[in-house]
Amino acid sequence: MKIGELSQRTGVSVRMLRYYEAQGLLAPARSETGYRDFTPDDADTVERIRLLGAAGMTLAIIRRILPCSLNQRHAFEPCDELKAELRRQIGSIDDQNRKLAESRELLTDLLSEFEASTL
Repeated sequence: MKIGELSQRTGVSVRMLRYYEAQGLLAPARSETGYRDFTPDDADTVERIRLLGAAGMTLAIIRRILPCSLNQRHAFEPCDELKAELRRQIGSIDDQNRKLAESRELLTDLLSEFEASTL
């Protein structure tokens, strides 16, 4: 399939697909005329990239752990590097949640003080 069809199929812009290719995340074959020729496996790879990106992973991290993904599936092989990266990402999210909870508490206390002083 051509890049436009892959874009429509995955919801990822042509520009971003070219960027994924430049970053080594996609390696489509080329036709005799030089057009990129993507396969259904490439569409699955794009979906995995989007899934990991939505989970907060950078493209550099995704590039490192993408080989752990299984061909033609949305599942991931439980390689050690993938498990370690998932633990790091979960820890990062936990840290962000703690910081957000602290910020929320600070703002709530501040608002309570403001509201109490206007009575």
